[in-house]
Amino acid sequence: MTTAVQASPSRTTDVPDVLRRYRLAISLMFGIAGMTIGTWTARIPTIQHNIKMADSKLSICLLLLAVGGLLGMRAAGRLIDRHGSTAVMVLPSLALGGALLLAGHAPTWTMLAAALLTFGILHGTLNVAMNAAAVSCQTAYGRPIMTSFHALFSIGGVAGALLSAACARIGLSVADAFAAVAVVSTAAAGWAIHRLIPAPVSRSNSQEPAATVVSSQRRPRTRILLLGLLAFSALISEGAAADWASTYLTRLGASPAMAATAYAAFAASMTIGRLIGDRLTAAIAPAALLRSCGLIGGGGLALGVIGGTPVTAIAGFACLGAGLSCVVPLLYSTAGGLDPTRPGAALSRVAALGYLGYVTGPAIIGGAAMHVGLGNALLILPVLATLLVIGAPVVHRSRGRHHRPVRTHSNTTLALASSDDTKRLTGQVLAPEFTNNHLDRPVTELEGALR
Repeated sequence: MTTAVQASPSRTTDVPDVLRRYRLAISLMFGIAGMTIGTWTARIPTIQHNIKMADSKLSICLLLLAVGGLLGMRAAGRLIDRHGSTAVMVLPSLALGGALLLAGHAPTWTMLAAALLTFGILHGTLNVAMNAAAVSCQTAYGRPIMTSFHALFSIGGVAGALLSAACARIGLSVADAFAAVAVVSTAAAGWAIHRLIPAPVSRSNSQEPAATVVSSQRRPRTRILLLGLLAFSALISEGAAADWASTYLTRLGASPAMAATAYAAFAASMTIGRLIGDRLTAAIAPAALLRSCGLIGGGGLALGVIGGTPVTAIAGFACLGAGLSCVVPLLYSTAGGLDPTRPGAALSRVAALGYLGYVTGPAIIGGAAMHVGLGNALLILPVLATLLVIGAPVVHRSRGRHHRPVRTHSNTTLALASSDDTKRLTGQVLAPEFTNNHLDRPVTELEGALR
């Protein structure tokens, strides 16, 4: 069912309150996804020690986590196109904390493997659903907001790692630390779910030839593949930086404390880049921005590695983080906008290819390092960054979708695609005559938070 919500004339220059609440809810979903994976990653060594796992068994567990993520991402595409991103987000966001809790209580490596497979499926499903919702929210806003969502994922990851470290410092067990994070994530998900709305889209009422409409709804598989390959290349670098940055500095003779700052510089610069990325996306054409990201990330890391000192290496990884900050939001925005009526299919394919790059990146660099040394192996990443420069035009044609205003004009309405399931989950029953004034809920204190 489609319910049209016409903005009141007095609000033509403002973002409707219902969209503000929707954006806040999606932002929390990104934070939950980042916090749970950050919590798990920070305690891997402790869990391995507690269960007394050999490296080979830990590798199996991590492989199943990756397999679960891929399965969840692929399944999410069809579910989103059938039920909408809002409905698909509900179950994984509520269950993700529980899956993390099971991993924290696992007494054997086989039970840990099962818990991580479940965690991966839920996380992968939520990943695609929240990105699809973010694309629809961005389209309704009429301006770029995608990178701010991904900034919340980065901040959530740091928060999860810090919370886990704080629990370890005060003597809490892994199980207790994971329980605390599970409570926080589940409570946040429950709060967000009641503020989700059926995915909004901006659509024109102007008459278009039927042939044009049919053509625009065809998913260009070649373009999806190109977007996926770019995501694969970018996330190889992100995964490799996470696993090899500190190790590389150690081999350059840096102290343990200084070595740890390499990944910290990467993560910090990526987060800062995402916090300002929406302004960059609004000011710079997408293809030019993607090309600049490739040049900054690849060129900076190459110079840092060639410099051969801990200081230049830290600067190089900081440049890599800054360069990669806007890449995934740009690629996902483009994929989700290829067919606004069915965003899940394209987005799930691109996300799955990107995730495959993230989990295989460390192994690719490690394998190359065995033959040419870690420093030379890291130069693979600047080579991959050149693919972003070469393939930048693939995002060019999506600019219009992201910059089309949602504010009410004579030929534009804000549509909310809804279903009975979604209305039950959100508690919102939207009548055709409803306007923004009828959509107020007892969250007035939050309405201005995203102005």
